[in-house]
Amino acid sequence: MPTRVFIFDTTLRDGEQSPGFSLWPEEKLQMARQLARLGVDVIEAGFPVSSPGEFEGVRRIASGVRGPVICALARANPKDVEIAAEAVRPAERARVHTFIATSPIHMARKLRMTPDNVLEAARQAVTTARSLAPEVEFSAEDATRSEVDFLCRVFEAAIAAGASIINIPDTVGYALPEEYGALVRTLLERVPGMDRVTVSVHCHNDLGLATANTLAGLLAGARQVEGTINGIGERAGNVALEEVIMALATRRESMGFTTGVATTQIHATSRLLCAFTGIDVQPNKAVVGANAFAHEAGIHQHGVLVDRRTYEIMTPAAIGLPTNRLVLGKHSGRHAFEKVLEDAGIHLAPADLDRAFSRFKDVCDRKKTVSPDEVIALVEEQFATFPRTWELVRFAVTTGTGRPPEATVVVSRGPRDEERTASGDGPVNALFDAIASAVGVRPELVDYTVRAAAGGADAVGESVVKLRWDGDLSVGRASSTDVMEASARAYLGAVNKILARPPVAAAPAPRTTAGASEGRA
Repeated sequence: MPTRVFIFDTTLRDGEQSPGFSLWPEEKLQMARQLARLGVDVIEAGFPVSSPGEFEGVRRIASGVRGPVICALARANPKDVEIAAEAVRPAERARVHTFIATSPIHMARKLRMTPDNVLEAARQAVTTARSLAPEVEFSAEDATRSEVDFLCRVFEAAIAAGASIINIPDTVGYALPEEYGALVRTLLERVPGMDRVTVSVHCHNDLGLATANTLAGLLAGARQVEGTINGIGERAGNVALEEVIMALATRRESMGFTTGVATTQIHATSRLLCAFTGIDVQPNKAVVGANAFAHEAGIHQHGVLVDRRTYEIMTPAAIGLPTNRLVLGKHSGRHAFEKVLEDAGIHLAPADLDRAFSRFKDVCDRKKTVSPDEVIALVEEQFATFPRTWELVRFAVTTGTGRPPEATVVVSRGPRDEERTASGDGPVNALFDAIASAVGVRPELVDYTVRAAAGGADAVGESVVKLRWDGDLSVGRASSTDVMEASARAYLGAVNKILARPPVAAAPAPRTTAGASEGRA
C-alpha cells in the first residue's frame, strides 16, 4: 500500500515574495481555487502581519476556498501569531505556521538572540498558536546550517508545546541530497515525539538541488512536501511542486508514495500562474515547459511514433495537456470553443466566457484558422478580474525610415473619451506615452514582452507589460493578431490595476526586530 505524502503549496506566500511577481487580490483568490482543484492538501495563503492588504487577502481565501487546509505564516512572536490566527479563522480547516531561525549565523547576525532566547520564543509562539488555531506547524529557519543538537532541543520544545507539523527547511538551498536525507533521518531518530507528528520538507533551489533534496527527505521519513507551482520563489526559487508530484507518480513502484493531487490539473495551474504573473516558464522546464513533450531529433521522433514510451516517461495527458487538436475558424460554434477550454482545464464565469467567445470571433474575422494554443492565449486575458476603468477605443501608429514614430490613441472611461498623440524613440514607446498622457498616470515601465502564441505569420501575438507605481508592480496581458493592439491593451490593463488599488492603510501590527522581509522559512 503506497504511503500518502501531503502537498503544502506556498505559491501565494513564499512564491509571491520573488522579485517581479505580484498578484491582484482577486487573482490570489482565483489561484487558490485552482490549487484546490489541483488537490493540494494545504494552501499557505500569505503572511498576514506584513500589511493590511495581505491580511485581507489571506482572510478572503480562508472564507472563499474549501477543501485544503488554509495556512498563514507568522514569526515567533505573539502579535504575529494572533494576526495569523485571526486571518485564517474563517477557514474550514485552519493552520498557523510559525517559525524562527536556528542557525548560528541567523541567530547572531539577524536576530541578535541567544540560543536560549530562540528556544523560548519558539516555545511561546507554538503555545500561543495552539491556543488560537486547531493546527500548528513549526519551522526552524535555515535548519540545514543549524547545529543538530540545538535543532533537536527546539523541535522537542515545539512538539511539547503543541505543534503537530515540524518543518525542516533548507532555506538557502545549501544541502546536498545525502546530507539532507541524513538530517531528516537523524531528527526522526533523536527528537522525542517526532514519530507522532508530520515531518515536512521545504527546499530552495539555489544549487539546483531542490527536487533531489525533497525526494531525499521523503525517503528518509518526511511526509509533507512544501513548494510552489513552477518553482517560483525568492532567489532561485522553491522546489517545483509539479516536479515532485510527477516524480512520485512516475516512480511510484520504486518509492512507494502517493498524493491526493489530480495531476491532470497541473498544466492548467501552471498556465494560470503564468497568466497572472506575466512570467512564463523556460521552454525546457521539467514537466510544464513548452518543450517538455517536444521531440525534434529524427531518432527521437521515430521512436515516439513507434511507441511513445521510448522517449516519454509520462504522457502529456497525465498533466492535463490538451490532446485534442481541433482547428477552429469563423464557422466554429460555441461548443467547439468550450471544448478547447475544457480540455485545457480552464474554467470561466458565464460573463467571462461570453466575452472570450466574442474575442475569438473577432480574431476569426482576421485569420482563417485559430489553433487551441491561440484560443488559450485569448482566454487568458479574461482571467483579469480588476475593474476596467479605461478601455481602448482605437489607435493609430505611424513609423518608418527617416521619420519619428508617432501614435494617436483614443481611450474611454464610461461616456468620456480622451484622445492623445505622442512621439517616441520607437512605435511602442510612442504608443505607451500617448496612453499615459490620456489616462493621466505615467508609471515606470519595468518590462515589456511580445511572443507568438503559435506558429505562422498571422499568429495571435501575446503581449505582457509590467508597470511600477508607488512601489507596486502591476502586470497587464493581452492578445491579438495585431501586436501593437495587444501591446496597447496590455499597457492599459496594467494601468487599470494601478488605478484600482485601494489606498495603503496603517499596518495591523508593529514591526519587531526581525522585519517582515527578513526571516522566512
